Amino acid sequence: MPEIVQRTMVRGTVDEVFDVSLDLDVERVAGRRFRVRAVEGAGRTSGRIGLGERVRWRIRLFGLVPVTHTSNIVELERPRRFVDRMDEGLFAEFHHEHVFEPEGPGMTIVTDRMAWRSPAGPLGRVADVLFVRRTLRRLLADRNSEIVRRFS
Repeated sequence: MPEIVQRTMVRGTVDEVFDVSLDLDVERVAGRRFRVRAVEGAGRTSGRIGLGERVRWRIRLFGLVPVTHTSNIVELERPRRFVDRMDEGLFAEFHHEHVFEPEGPGMTIVTDRMAWRSPAGPLGRVADVLFVRRTLRRLLADRNSEIVRRFS
């Protein structure tokens, strides 16, 4: 499975950064480029999500193609890590682990590990190379930039 690993330094305590990372409104603000928003039909649409809760996201690829992705928080070890997994959506499989580690007083390193399997076999692997990896990196970078901004 393809994987993206990204580390981000945030000027905030592990507890604070962990809580902000579970806030669905962060994702909405960060996802302006792809018009990301939580939509009705799967669970929570705003506020802080918790273990076992689901959210259905809608995004626009290339500004035109609406895609939905329903994820579930399947592991939560406050304040060190949580994992969301896709229940329904475009991917054959999708898993995102968020790890929070203290890095000196008032600093936190967030490590994101995102792994996925695209559908359609060889065509999916071509899509991974052409645009899936790049799009996921942009979504993750936008999200982490918004988290950093909230602690500036």
